[in-house]
Amino acid sequence: LAGGGRGAGGAADATRDRSGAPRAPAGPAGRGGPGHDDGFLGYAGVMPLEPGHPAGAAFDVGWRLVRAAWGRGFATEAAAAALHDAFARQGLPEVVAFTAPDNLRSQAVMQRLGMHRDPGRDFTAAWGGGDWHGLVWTARPTPATGA
Repeated sequence: LAGGGRGAGGAADATRDRSGAPRAPAGPAGRGGPGHDDGFLGYAGVMPLEPGHPAGAAFDVGWRLVRAAWGRGFATEAAAAALHDAFARQGLPEVVAFTAPDNLRSQAVMQRLGMHRDPGRDFTAAWGGGDWHGLVWTARPTPATGA
């Protein structure tokens, strides 16, 4: 995603660090919107979870934006493009996403993407010296996702 800004830091960094994997997404990363310079806004994409991840063997859609880009629709737009690619071009049967219970912004993005909560796949993992609870959401190919 192109545009101005600096790293989000804080809870976003902690969540990424707890995920146990670098966030170098495969697939489309979206684009910046009107009124932004050529700086970096963030990224979104679909990537496989590392072996042994508590969410199981799955592909994960994720996004991370600088704080200045929050609330402007960039995460939803870029993640929707990544899901479309995952289903239409790559032929994946399912993609998951997970977040902390208090991350209401990411949960709202998941809802706008048409993802569904899957409480049976929620997990608690010992990351960063403490327990972290992940809420799991799933998406499957539909006409809305382009597959």
